[in-house]
Amino acid sequence: MKQVIEEQRSGKIKVVENPPPQCGLDELLVRNVVSLISPGTEKLMVEMGRKSLVGKALARPDLVSLAYRKAKREGFLRVFREALSRLDEPLPLGYSCAGEVTAVGSKVEGISVGDPVACAGHSYASHAEIVAVPQELCVKLPRAGKGRAISYEEAAFVMLGGIALHGIRCADVTFGERVAVVGLGLLGLLTVELAKSYGCHVYGIDIDPVKVKVAKKLGCGDAFLLGRDDVDSAVLDLTGGRGVDSVIVTAAAKDNSTILLAERIARQRGKIVLVGVADLSLTRKAFWDKELTFTVSKASGPSAGITGAREAIPFELARWTEKRNLEEFIRLVANGSVHVDDLITHRFSIDNAVAAYEMILRGRQRYIGVLITYPQTVSQETTVRLKKGARSSAKPRTDQNLRGYLGVIGAGMFTKNILLPAAKDVEGIHFAGIAASHGVSSRHLGDKFGFEYVTSDSSALLNDERIGSVLITTRHNLHAQFVNEALKAGKHVFVEKPLCLTGQELSRLEQTFKTSGGELMFMVGFNRRFSLLSQELKKAFETRNSPLVAHFRVNAGFIPPDHWTQDPSIGGGRIIGEVCHFVDYLQFLTNSDPVRVFALSIGGATGRFMQSDNVHLSLQFADGSLGSITYTAQGTRTFSRERLEVFCGESIAVLDDFRSLELITGTKRKRRRLWNQDLGYRNELVYFINGAPESSAERFRQAALTTQVTFAAVESLRTGKPVDISEAQELK
Repeated sequence: MKQVIEEQRSGKIKVVENPPPQCGLDELLVRNVVSLISPGTEKLMVEMGRKSLVGKALARPDLVSLAYRKAKREGFLRVFREALSRLDEPLPLGYSCAGEVTAVGSKVEGISVGDPVACAGHSYASHAEIVAVPQELCVKLPRAGKGRAISYEEAAFVMLGGIALHGIRCADVTFGERVAVVGLGLLGLLTVELAKSYGCHVYGIDIDPVKVKVAKKLGCGDAFLLGRDDVDSAVLDLTGGRGVDSVIVTAAAKDNSTILLAERIARQRGKIVLVGVADLSLTRKAFWDKELTFTVSKASGPSAGITGAREAIPFELARWTEKRNLEEFIRLVANGSVHVDDLITHRFSIDNAVAAYEMILRGRQRYIGVLITYPQTVSQETTVRLKKGARSSAKPRTDQNLRGYLGVIGAGMFTKNILLPAAKDVEGIHFAGIAASHGVSSRHLGDKFGFEYVTSDSSALLNDERIGSVLITTRHNLHAQFVNEALKAGKHVFVEKPLCLTGQELSRLEQTFKTSGGELMFMVGFNRRFSLLSQELKKAFETRNSPLVAHFRVNAGFIPPDHWTQDPSIGGGRIIGEVCHFVDYLQFLTNSDPVRVFALSIGGATGRFMQSDNVHLSLQFADGSLGSITYTAQGTRTFSRERLEVFCGESIAVLDDFRSLELITGTKRKRRRLWNQDLGYRNELVYFINGAPESSAERFRQAALTTQVTFAAVESLRTGKPVDISEAQELK
């Protein structure tokens, strides 16, 4: 399918061929008929992209300040690389469209295949032939009062209409009040129409005489041209010298001139709402004299976001939510209260979308509503072959070559920044296909790393007989599903941690692994045991004749509670999703099975922290060794992240951030320090390609045992008691 994207590093607009998205449980797949360009927002995004790196920094000093504070915690080089990586990510453009439903998720209610809908939301309602949109951002199109169906072109204005409505609600206007709208672009003109439909007296203000004329055509009898009309005097005359009740600023300005105008024409105790863009430099005296209220309106209204998913807010808690504003806008269009046809000035086909943006950027033509149209027939092919192939196109013939012929499921930041860069230099690895539920990121990685094809259907990889191995790097809740499918398809499997999230999933995986015959290479991405310093540390204690004591301290950093990793059903939480790394490491170090775990969390007033953010795990191993893990989110990131101390037989080892290792025996000290941190990513992939599949049974057993330990730790936190690992599988 065709989709419009922006290269953030250069600001270049492209129409690319991407695989169509997959339909999530609470999502709809929609074949777009038409989408609307938001001239103000999208123009700013493209102009920002076309600035130099210094220009981008100067344009967003707020983000530079945030980056500076983060760099002080994590290091300037790391933050700089992270910023460049984010700029390297393509950005899907568009957030308001309309079309026909082609598929519905199992949790979707009230909308069926074939229904016409309006869709909203950045990264969802994009300029693409097919989009996947959460139900909470879709509105089923009603019948209009005269018996005609609302057109797709009218419905495509839904997101801009929702934004305008929310701006009016932030102004808290009531019937008969005086409202000034500063900026009569697309958003401003919609605001004019909506405010009038709610019984307000509306005054339009703009610097463009054509837009002032359009506002008057839409019924705004009092519309003024800045630079020609004495706006301040005119507004005061029309309001009996009092000023307007509310000023809604929908203009996009680089200075605070629109805000200063709003201060002057607002009445005593009036309200100013910024919906557009302006420098937020307010005049204290004006606000003090008039007791003004200032608000910045956010998008189209409040919505409940849980780990990236959108859920409905109960009616009694919020009368006007994002979804209800979108529905209300469609209702007003359908009953004739709001007319958008007069706002449409240009139409471009998706094939010619680049020309639409160039027209907007050059500003040589007058435009208001710019639509992108789509063909009635769209290719449903989920796989896109790339022009640029991988390093070799030869069909693998040996089992070793077959294992190196790689398919990747998942295209997130970890895959992009860590795993694929580590894999690309491993001899024997050949990038075949990469799959992700949404095609923008997978296409980007496909081009960047030389994959032969990209797809939104993981079965394409599993059914590809040339692919011998599958790397699974999705969100945690999908690991078990894809491991099962890959093993059943006869693929060698590398899955990022954790192995799974529940005891039921673990039981199914154990059964599937048993039936695979033990001939397949299997690994979980516990990379730290493959670090050069880890191998040296373990060798130092390989001849020990007594149990050891080890303490692993992890300065993990804060993660917001609404992040997907904190959701037990998606990320598993920090113990199952992250602490598993360190449980596995202690198991590797002791070369012994953990038999009991006792977990404690900080108590009392924990503030912003969740229970599993700050925990201490005590582990007992079968050989008598003791291990402890202190995992905390309360430390500063300017300090080292990970530190391991090992004590055994009058010897001590200290491993700091996998960059330095100190071995102490009696009075002798041996130190080794690497130029760069080595967390073992490349070595684990080398082992995956070259290691013996016969050892997979033991690796699977150890990974399953690590998983059981994390289940037991969660249960120990709940009960406040130690838990035997033999009982852990039944706990989840």
